[in-house]
Amino acid sequence: MNIVLLSGGSGQRLWPLSNDIRSKQFIKIFHKEDGTLESMVQRVYRQIRSIDPDANVTIATSKSQVSAIHNQLGENVGISVEPCRRDTFPAIALAAAYLKDKKHLPLDEAIVICPVDPYVDSDYFEALDALEKRAAESSANLVLMGIEPTYPSAKYGYIIPKSLENISSVSMFKEKPTEEVAQTYITQGALWNGGVFALRLGYVLERAHQLIDFTDYQDLFDKYETLEKISFDYAVVEHEEKIEVMRFSGMWKDLGTWNTLTEAMDSRNVGQALFSETCQNVHVVNELNLPVLCMGLKDVVVSASPDGILVSDKKQSSYIKPFVNTLDHRVMFAEKSWGSFRVLDVEKESLTIKVTLNSGHKMNYHSHEFRDEVWTIISGTGRVILNEKERSVKPGDVIEMKAGCRHTIIAETELKVIEVQMGKDVNVHDKIKYEI
Repeated sequence: MNIVLLSGGSGQRLWPLSNDIRSKQFIKIFHKEDGTLESMVQRVYRQIRSIDPDANVTIATSKSQVSAIHNQLGENVGISVEPCRRDTFPAIALAAAYLKDKKHLPLDEAIVICPVDPYVDSDYFEALDALEKRAAESSANLVLMGIEPTYPSAKYGYIIPKSLENISSVSMFKEKPTEEVAQTYITQGALWNGGVFALRLGYVLERAHQLIDFTDYQDLFDKYETLEKISFDYAVVEHEEKIEVMRFSGMWKDLGTWNTLTEAMDSRNVGQALFSETCQNVHVVNELNLPVLCMGLKDVVVSASPDGILVSDKKQSSYIKPFVNTLDHRVMFAEKSWGSFRVLDVEKESLTIKVTLNSGHKMNYHSHEFRDEVWTIISGTGRVILNEKERSVKPGDVIEMKAGCRHTIIAETELKVIEVQMGKDVNVHDKIKYEI
């Protein structure tokens, strides 16, 4: 199976766990059989591999998410990197060019394109496999997956099929309606449009060349920021006459808000939490090393992270964005390809960070012009290089680096470091990289 997972967007609706770097798909909130936690993207990737171990998986994403993807899925997953956000049509065009020019996929190969973060069971991926096979053999240029509605939702667009058969030609599309209008659509056999479809690689590249002047993947990548922001639905789907839809009646949830996310949680808390017996329908997601006590609450979500604390009625949590927009968006936690960091303290002329460096990974060899740094090793072993001189480090060691000192640290085991940055101008842009 050839599958492109669309991983776009920044995080606001699931604040404080999501932010400009850490979108909702990277939040580890679901328990695996061994009791460890996994994120939406890890869950989906695992499910794909369980259905098709040899699946060719490509994630189309912004460059800000690449480190988190490598951190959670490893270095071998295929990634089509968008230099900037330009909506779904440019993202899909770039991914298609990537598959042709970098992965050398034949033009007659069918591919499935879908969001990276649906909450689904294994039958969903079996349906994707069937969708791809249909796209390979059908005379239609697009084969959509239509989700059987479970209620008249105003959040989704609707696909109106010409018949009630499992595979049908499409009669029309309807934008997000009111709940009353949605009910009339459903009585006509309408399906939710979940943004899932299959097509042949050559078809999408042909449409891309008709709408964008480019020669190959590299040329498209280089001019990406000049492209019009437009969705795949507006650019392609609404102008295509040969479209089929395949019904899917299994479980499918879009976990886009705290309300819907907590509905899918397999326990009422992730992290430290205590509940009184009078609590009803209360969920806690706590990433702080502090206990959260809930008493006498009903229909409430509590979420705590280094970025902030949310206490909200579950239905009201859907209206979080205007409030989050007023907040300072300093990123206090992020996962990187080499590990993760968490900001512990912010002062006017200092910043204290806890850095976790995965075994076998290292920081860039770099220096700072306007700040000094001090590293204190709290666990693990590794090596540091200071101005081309190397030494081993262990718990308890303290390394001081004045402004201008070239430095890096290399983890032999998982390495945890407290980093204190000191200076009158402490910012992320004060960094000069070097080759070792």
